[in-house]
Amino acid sequence: EAKDVTASEDPDVDHGAADDSSPAEPTAPGSDDSPSPSASPAAAGEDLEERGLLSVPGAVFAEIPIHEVRENPRNPRTMFDEDELDELAYSLREVGVLQPVVVRPIPVTDDGESFELVMGERRWRAARRAGLQSIPAIIRETSDDDLLRDALLENLHRTQLNPLEEANAYQQLLEDFGCTQDELGERIGRSRPQITNTLRLLRLPALVQRRLASGAISAGHARALLSLDDPALMEELAQRIVQEGLSVRAVERLVARGGQQQPATRTVRRSTYDPHVVDLTSRLSNRLEAPVRIDVGKRKGRITLEFTNLEDLERLVENMGLDVPLPTGDSHEG
Repeated sequence: EAKDVTASEDPDVDHGAADDSSPAEPTAPGSDDSPSPSASPAAAGEDLEERGLLSVPGAVFAEIPIHEVRENPRNPRTMFDEDELDELAYSLREVGVLQPVVVRPIPVTDDGESFELVMGERRWRAARRAGLQSIPAIIRETSDDDLLRDALLENLHRTQLNPLEEANAYQQLLEDFGCTQDELGERIGRSRPQITNTLRLLRLPALVQRRLASGAISAGHARALLSLDDPALMEELAQRIVQEGLSVRAVERLVARGGQQQPATRTVRRSTYDPHVVDLTSRLSNRLEAPVRIDVGKRKGRITLEFTNLEDLERLVENMGLDVPLPTGDSHEG
């Protein structure tokens, strides 16, 4: 049990005040001078003074082997942008990890993992991608209840959760704590209406939820759809949002009319579009759950599919029924 508490800041307030580009002195990955988790209090204290760090009761600072750290199974964030991970990995290769991750000790697993992430999974993933052998970490005892709360707070303050991930995290916290929405809001710094409106997204049909999670529709679109009582109509309008690129205001007007009428700003000229092409575009968009555009020329044509990130592309390929390896790196590794 760690009794030396060492951290660069209060670990309970790791809410994005610093990022991986902050002008701090980097720790050389794999350096022999890095303290181990079992370093003596005196040695740890000396190292802290050299680094300009503050001692915090209940935690200890150490450089730990990256392969001994596993991801947080209760992290509400499930999607990581591949391009951003690549950019961060390049930065970490150049200057090292400037902001330590927060971990808790666990019984050693069959894979040799002895720590579990509490905060900093994006940094950890990028460090692995960069090929670093070790990572600076704040090691502290954390209960299962606090594990979800801390991970949620970090991601909320860094605005890294999609709306459904945030809603599911709120729901899990309400169940774990057995508290009211007002009490939860006080614990995580959110207003009750904010929590209520986010939780309402869980009432969306599964198809609409998938489109919201992938970024095909926005939270504003989703909230407008929630004014409808018919799940089938919600799905139909979600398809139209994707196919026609409807704005939130256009969807609100449609919902006010019962969802049946065409928005005034969206008209199709028969002389320009072949009805068969329009029908095929609609059916493809529905089948693939993605925006589809078909352009037909005199000698050739083009089909355009849109996706928001590599995870969305993977979903799109699966919907096509194709078995094609994608360049996902290690973002899906356990």
